[in-house]
Amino acid sequence: MSNIRNFVIIAHIDHGKSTLADRFLEITNTISKSKLENQFLDKMSLEKEKGITIKMHPCQMKYKLNDTEYILNLIDTPGHADFNYEVSRALKAVEGAILLVDVTQGVQAQTLANLYLAQKQGLKIIGCLNKIDLTAFNRDEIKKDVSRILNIEEKDIFMVSAKTGEGVDELLKKVIEYVEPPKISNDKPLRALIFDSKFDPYRGVLAYVRVFDGEVKNNDDIYLLMQKEKSKVIECGIFKPDLIVTNNLKSGEIGWIATGLKDPGLVKVGDTITLKKYIDDNQLVEPLAGYKEPQPMVFSGFYPESNDEFELFAKSLAKLKLNDASFTYEPEANEALGRGFRLGFLGILHYEIITLRLQREYGLNLITTIPMVPYKIILLNDKEIFVNKPNDFPENNQIKLIKEPYVELKILTPSKYLNSIISLMPNFRATQTHLETLQSDLILITYELPLSELILDLYDSLKSASQGFASMIYEILDYRETDVQKLDVLVHHEKEESLSFIVPAARVEREAKKLTARLKEIIPPQNFALAIQVARDGLIISRETIPALKKDVTGYLYGGDRTRKMKLWKKQQRGKKRLASIGTVNIPPEVYHKLFLNKKD
Repeated sequence: MSNIRNFVIIAHIDHGKSTLADRFLEITNTISKSKLENQFLDKMSLEKEKGITIKMHPCQMKYKLNDTEYILNLIDTPGHADFNYEVSRALKAVEGAILLVDVTQGVQAQTLANLYLAQKQGLKIIGCLNKIDLTAFNRDEIKKDVSRILNIEEKDIFMVSAKTGEGVDELLKKVIEYVEPPKISNDKPLRALIFDSKFDPYRGVLAYVRVFDGEVKNNDDIYLLMQKEKSKVIECGIFKPDLIVTNNLKSGEIGWIATGLKDPGLVKVGDTITLKKYIDDNQLVEPLAGYKEPQPMVFSGFYPESNDEFELFAKSLAKLKLNDASFTYEPEANEALGRGFRLGFLGILHYEIITLRLQREYGLNLITTIPMVPYKIILLNDKEIFVNKPNDFPENNQIKLIKEPYVELKILTPSKYLNSIISLMPNFRATQTHLETLQSDLILITYELPLSELILDLYDSLKSASQGFASMIYEILDYRETDVQKLDVLVHHEKEESLSFIVPAARVEREAKKLTARLKEIIPPQNFALAIQVARDGLIISRETIPALKKDVTGYLYGGDRTRKMKLWKKQQRGKKRLASIGTVNIPPEVYHKLFLNKKD
């Protein structure tokens, strides 16, 4: 029987996954107490700052039980719905999972979503309630909920405090007893599944792998089956959680391979690594089942503030793509903003995190356009096109039908907030399709609504309506007919393509007025009056005027006839009029930042 156990911790956001991982590291003496910081595996500054896990984090631990030393490969996973792709990749590399539930909050929407992913993968799942050191909870009711969703006895649910360590040792023993060991097949041709990767300037692309068959060693000639790319192993090893060189990896193990490849585009998550000799000998090596390509559903244009940074931006995106395979990018150009890229994301938090990582990890100063969902447009000639930026929207007289993506949204809430949520959702074009009462006074409400509504401020509105107690998950359904319109923004009578946006027809006037008012606040005044207009099909539907900068041209006069002052004022007016007729307006980058990232003055 193998002494290896590969497992993950899955949970809703902020239910204590990373803190439980800390206790595992402490109990197994993987990290000494003097070096162990809170949320030790969360290495990114953004993870520390936001208190959430963004990237999966593998780590190998050793634990002795009944005179046998076990190798425990743990992967700590994110909890937010936008990072489900990270979770799904981690699940393919393991045989078991700890489903962690905060005993003060109970089962949440993302608890269910991660559970379904683990069950679909056929993993052995251990139920566990965390934060039992706190007193304000109904332990029995939460236990019933967890036993029901896992279909196990209440006595089989572990009670732990990741903060104090209570019950954690017993949980680790349960992992060894319950999670199945990996099937070992060292005598077969090498097959290692790439589940993540990162770029190292000295060793090239580091592929994070789960070895299913065979063995790989330093200096082996390897071959990537999907990319049809060959290379030589510079080094390989395990996570402790830092990269430790072991010179070989065998079947059943989780580790990393330094491929030496300098082009980030050559190593793809989901590819299978084998040895080149098997390909040379024409041996059939079946690639491992990879991952379903994630479909980005939120798009935004990204432009460096200086055109000199474009090449750096392009290289940074390629490296970041290695570490986050779930976003996409393609080049685009904008008359006002210059050269940039159109990026696609899984959700609005994903958009925010990628933006911050590009700024902090790669030192880029970027302008981003307003996030937008993709629209499916059927033209009058029945040609079907997908549009993910306003500038590509056809004229109304060319459009036969417009469809937008819909989602199924599930909201889990205590029953006392039910009425508030039901009153809120019609504002977001949502249709209720199901309502189910769960145990412990929990209500599960299902809605269908446009994805575009979800990426606005639905999350914040839901938290406000439920005082923070409701949680939600969503799944893309299909494209459905909709009535949306493109609005153009004119600054000093010149169309600013980078400010165009798409809104539901019913909210055109409201959104137009809101935008002109906001632009009036954030566009700097000029020496002449500046018109800010929003137009639909060439018709102006909203306007604001930014007054010209004022200069007291009569300040040096003291007393005297008012006629002299009138002459100076009229001369000033003529000057402003002449400036307005010939003047141009360059919108500074900070305007885009304030508008699209909702920054206040």
